[in-house]
Amino acid sequence: MAIQLFDLPNTSSNVRLRLAKGHFATSHSHINYYIDLTMTKHRLSEAREAAAALCAGFRASQVIDTILCLDGTEVIGACMASELTRAGFSNMNAHRTIYVVTPEHTSGSQLIFRDNTAPMIVGKHVLVLAASVTTGYTAQAAIEAIRYYSGKPVGICSIFSCVDECAGFPVVSIFTKKDHLDDYQSCPSTECPLCKAGVKLDGMVNSHGISTFR
Repeated sequence: MAIQLFDLPNTSSNVRLRLAKGHFATSHSHINYYIDLTMTKHRLSEAREAAAALCAGFRASQVIDTILCLDGTEVIGACMASELTRAGFSNMNAHRTIYVVTPEHTSGSQLIFRDNTAPMIVGKHVLVLAASVTTGYTAQAAIEAIRYYSGKPVGICSIFSCVDECAGFPVVSIFTKKDHLDDYQSCPSTECPLCKAGVKLDGMVNSHGISTFR
């Protein structure tokens, strides 16, 4: 059964958040809202709007050489690279441009870079871009991977975030829990109040979307 989505507009940009309330499971938590970022991630006009909104959160003096895209945010990352380059952001690489790269995930959920993509991380100032930061688990893993490959993490940004800070960096986001989502919950399955109340799961959620159970 298809879930019913509703739109949550943003007061400072044209970006919309599409979401549904229910009981959903991710790989490491249970949540009471499914946030559908499909159009934001894959529709060019919406990706450009999101990129512009996110870039407004960074200073022109900030050095950004590479955007590390998580959760399928490559289109937004490319739009951010274009926006940041046009805005005159400084960078350290020889080509005076910004790389947009996606990590590879191992079976143990570790992030790795092959020999052909690692040079885009090594010695570079790397900005982490995620679709959402709820538990902070994935963003933290990205920061650790950047440092492992001798990169220099410079920040974290996302479309939606439950936290103001992650891995020692402020999270720049378009939407937060304060945007009419004060009741948003993300917790381990063993502590989920919906599970304790006997509420069945509506679906499984990951960066690709949702698979409903009903």
